[in-house]
Amino acid sequence: MLAVPERVQALRGATTIDADTAEQVYERVEALLAQMFERNALHHDDIIDIFLTATNDIHSVFPAAAARSFGLGDVPLLCAQELDIEGAAPRCIRILAHVYTETPRADLRHVYLEGAAGLRDDLPG
Repeated sequence: MLAVPERVQALRGATTIDADTAEQVYERVEALLAQMFERNALHHDDIIDIFLTATNDIHSVFPAAAARSFGLGDVPLLCAQELDIEGAAPRCIRILAHVYTETPRADLRHVYLEGAAGLRDDLPG
């Protein structure tokens, strides 16, 4: 059987916080990253970059600070504010990670935790 060549894939994830505190942002972002790594058998060197967004009701800390504390300080990280859409999940942090992987797109395991658990039921989890 031929090995599938490693390629770049995009991996999604999201979580919510109950209170806008730095401690909770760190806790939830680190838990989200841990699940994204575990479910997709990722290693530090597989990560190309990570784009993090937060809803406009999060002010306590940049979610990228939590990613750095997870050990991704040498990975390019970028934070932005989510669109303020009526009815959207409050206190939500989303992640889009570009990764090197041999896993086909259909087999990637996107991770949605806490109040974000139902945001993308159409993606494999």
